[in-house]
Amino acid sequence: MSEAAFEALLRRDRVIVGAALAALTIAAWLYLLHLASAMSDMAMLDMPTMPGMAMAMPAVHAWSWVEVGVLVVMWGVMMIAMMTPTAAPMILMFSTIHRRRTAEGRPAVPTAIFVLGYLVVWTIYSVVAALAQAGLHSAAMLSSAMAATSPLLAGGLLVAAGVFQWTPLKRACLATCRSPLSFLMIGWREGRCGAFVMGLRHGLYCLGCCWAVMALLFVAGVMNLLWVAFIAVAILVEKVVPRGDLIGRLAGVVLVAAGVLILARAS
Repeated sequence: MSEAAFEALLRRDRVIVGAALAALTIAAWLYLLHLASAMSDMAMLDMPTMPGMAMAMPAVHAWSWVEVGVLVVMWGVMMIAMMTPTAAPMILMFSTIHRRRTAEGRPAVPTAIFVLGYLVVWTIYSVVAALAQAGLHSAAMLSSAMAATSPLLAGGLLVAAGVFQWTPLKRACLATCRSPLSFLMIGWREGRCGAFVMGLRHGLYCLGCCWAVMALLFVAGVMNLLWVAFIAVAILVEKVVPRGDLIGRLAGVVLVAAGVLILARAS
């Protein structure tokens, strides 16, 4: 195969993978918009919650496992909507490197296996977040809009997330997320299992980078989609924009200041 033909093949792969990631992200956002609209309609009509919508307007009693399961789905879809764009550079780089290795006679592995490994990590996070949300509701620390009712909770989350932006763990995980080529060349593993493990590893680095910021969803409301979109854009900027690491540290200062202000007003 000529070099020109091979480059055309690479471009085709990037278009296909990029389109698939875009479709996945759009579908996730459409689901969130539908869910937010349904919750808003029920609130305006003062209707009881529908089956599977218990997280929208929770009662004070303990949630059933079915309700928690639906909440896990909501969190999982939200993680797909927020994190897929930030993982796109790594996924596209995996597709490119894999195509080059396939041209050398290496076994073919679908890029979807790498993506699956990545999403497994965020699925586990979704389970933990859903259980945390159920616990906070039981403790009457979240409103029916899934926002913190306690200034101590809101301020504490803001301060913790801001401080974390300056920690060595944050810097190490962010540096890996911002260097797709280096991550893949150093940690490349062959075969389907290898692709899945690489996806898991990237998901763990991504989780280590973003878990504290994700906790801020509880501050203004888990289903406040403007807040969700703001956090998603902030994470994307931090990962892909030149000097995004510096922007992230400056954002940490703002978060700490906001948290301290909320805590001071509550005291």
